[in-house]
Amino acid sequence: MIRPTFDTFNQEWADKVIGRVSRSGIDSYLGLKVTGVEPGRLVCEMPVTEELITNMGNMHGGCLSALCDHALGVVMYPVMPVGYWAATTEFKTNLLAPVTGGTCVATAEIISMSKRMAVIRIDIENEGRLVMAAQGTCTIVAPKK
Repeated sequence: MIRPTFDTFNQEWADKVIGRVSRSGIDSYLGLKVTGVEPGRLVCEMPVTEELITNMGNMHGGCLSALCDHALGVVMYPVMPVGYWAATTEFKTNLLAPVTGGTCVATAEIISMSKRMAVIRIDIENEGRLVMAAQGTCTIVAPKK
């Protein structure tokens, strides 16, 4: 696959988010942590905690969707101009296997990007097996003048 090239890569931004868990919001509640960032690619982890396991014995697909949405948007920030923001427009998921414990690892890769839009591919693995394949679109929003 031919990968896009990027005019911008904000290493300072990437360094700030790697290894950090937010103090608020759903990313804090789910314990989402970025573990790797490079131009057009981001890796993010989510621990599978007891409180995320349903009475059916596995994690609800909505938790994986939240991880997917997080990675889908965050992968954009180091390659956009400072002050711009990414808004998830849509994403489609394929849930491939149940998750019952361990850690989920999302890898997001930008496969196409213009000035106003990007398409991102996200794969989520759990304990070495693919559990979700997804693709989404982000709208790139310029700062208000």
